[in-house]
Parts: sequence; structure tokens; C-alpha cells
Amino acid sequence: MTKQLVISNLRAARKAKGISQSDLAELVGVKRQAIYDMESSRYVPNTSVSLLLAKVLNCRVEDLFSIASSPGERAVTLVDGAAGCSHRVSLVKVRNQLIAYPLDDKWMSGEGFQGADGLLQDAPDDISTQREACGSAVCCVRLLHGEDALDKKALLLGCDPAFTILSSHVSRSAGEERLQCRFSQSLGALKALSSGYAHLAGTHMHNRSDTESNLELARAVLGKAKAKVIAFSSIEEGLMVRPGNPCGIRTVGDLAGNVGFVNREPGAALRVLLDDHLTRLGIKPETIDGYNRLVHSHNEGAKMVSFGLVEAALGLRAIAITHGLGFVPLEMVRCDLVIPLDLIEHPAVKIIVNLLQTRCLREELAALPGYDSSCMGTVIGEV
Repeated sequence: MTKQLVISNLRAARKAKGISQSDLAELVGVKRQAIYDMESSRYVPNTSVSLLLAKVLNCRVEDLFSIASSPGERAVTLVDGAAGCSHRVSLVKVRNQLIAYPLDDKWMSGEGFQGADGLLQDAPDDISTQREACGSAVCCVRLLHGEDALDKKALLLGCDPAFTILSSHVSRSAGEERLQCRFSQSLGALKALSSGYAHLAGTHMHNRSDTESNLELARAVLGKAKAKVIAFSSIEEGLMVRPGNPCGIRTVGDLAGNVGFVNREPGAALRVLLDDHLTRLGIKPETIDGYNRLVHSHNEGAKMVSFGLVEAALGLRAIAITHGLGFVPLEMVRCDLVIPLDLIEHPAVKIIVNLLQTRCLREELAALPGYDSSCMGTVIGEV
């Protein structure tokens, strides 16, 4: 008889109840390692343990464990998924847990599509219902290639567009290691890293006085988890404006009045930068036309300006030049990589750390408008 694969949904059910692995192990009467192995589908509990787990988590046994309908199916935690999301997903393996991200139209590259690692087998309505109940969704994915390839792939979340250059350098290395980059604002990237949904996070909070803001934010979000913070680049941030700057914008103060503006979402580093400048100048946000009009990336803001929908948007000099826009500089801000210490020996992460010391990567980033790579590879600290 063919051995059937048991898909574990235990991790999502446990986290939805706010119970730690150690506490659940104590409640059920097993070791913490046993809970870890069950969540990784490496160990299938017996009937009595299964019933105890269901009782403690107030659910059915079949809500915790199910049988895959084919050998190529795996249980994954779906991040950023919702009803109507793409059935095509990219996959990464973080601490032996499979994490899936939908490849919907937001993640199209140029005129083409990014290749998927798997296809969701769950109905969109089922995914939406589970996310509303638990805050996350454990789904079944049919793999489109062998799972072994995921062991050498790392995921970096962040919003520095130069991260894709880092990914290219990883791909050009001698081995099979790969770096996948996915756009996320600084706070969101660190929260996902803390939840175990990525291997690295990029953050570019500007420093206030002598405070290392990236360190402070990482420490606040990661809690007790230990991580190393390494400099990636310094980037020039400011206001992207229409060609020729017809409104004569010179400072954040010039946004007040009749200048059409588009802001970034709460949690974005550029939003924090804007708010600090407004506070310093004594300007109330409600005096800015468009303060609550939001975009969720540098490129979205640049397109709003390019299409003549607004006069100014927050962004980087490099993005402004790419879109043929003018640029009003505000600050040079350092972008750092936050790497959990227990993941620093991951095959792809090791290559990334080594690449940060190479001359070729530094020189390529330095060639970008508004970039300074002299700080690259410097260890800023540990949290």
C-alpha cells in the first residue's frame, strides 16, 4: 500500500489561538520538539494526542491533520492571499515550514509573468474564510518541481529596488542558491520576518539624532528573537515631482496648499520621514492635499506623477530618474538587512553576506543615481 502524506495544519491553528509551542506541549503532555515535528509534518501523532490537540485548540482533528490527495501536494502557509488571489504561488522554506506568496498581477515583471513553484488547490472562498478566522491560511499546494530546490532559496522582503541586483549576483554564484525578492515596506517586512515568513528583511528608517532607527525598529518588532543588522546601501530619498518642477517645490513645506500629493501607507519608512519633516516645520497633515491619498510602492507614486494625477510623491532619486521625473532631495538614508541569527548559515544567506563584501556589487550599486554603497557590508549591530 502506498504511504499517504499527512498535511499538518497544526501551526496555523496554534498561532490563531495565541499559544506557544512550549505551552501547547505542556497542555498535551508531549515535548516541545514533538510539536515542532508535528507542525513540520515530520511526525504524525497517535489518536490520543490528536484528540488532545483538538480539545485544547477547540477544533476537529481533521482541522489539524489531513491526507494529501497526491504525492506532489504539500501544506503551506499562504501569506498575502485572499479570495480571488492567483492560484499560482511562489514558495520558500523557512525553518522547515513552506511559505507561499500569490503571484497575482501586482508581482508581474515587465511584460511577462514570474514562474510559479506551485498551484493552490483550495477554493478562494475557503482561503478567505480561514484568513478571516485565523489571520492566516494553511492551504494545499501542488508542487510544480522538486521540493529540494527550495532548500537553497532565500526570501528577502523590502522596498529597495536594488535588492534585485543583489538577487542577480546570487544567481551568478557558482552554486544553485537563489534569492527571491518581494516588495514590502519596512515595518511589514520586519513583521513578516518575525512571523517566520522570510529569511531576511530590508529596512530604511532615517536616523533621529544619534539613534540607529533600523536597530530600534528591528528590536521592537522581533522581540526576543536575535538578529544581525548589516548595511546594504545609502539611498537618496525625497519628493518625485513633474519634469521641470513647475510647482517650484523645494521643501516638504511647499506641499501645503494646492499642490496635489500622494502619500505612502502607514508603516512605510518614507511616510515616517515625511511626518518627521512636517512635525519639524510645524505643518499639520490636513493642510496637504492628498496626505491620505495612498500608494504602496515607489513605482506607484512615480506613475501618479508621470500621468499628471498629482504634482509630487515620495520616492527615491533613482526611481524619479527612471520615470523621467524631477527630484527634490530630503535625506540620505541607510538601508539595512536584518538577518535572524539562526538563519545566517542558510546556503543562500551565507552567499548574500559574502557578496556584501565584494567590489563588483558595491560598484554596481554605486552606479545607480542617488546610491552610495560605501557602507555595504558594515555590521551595524545585533538585536
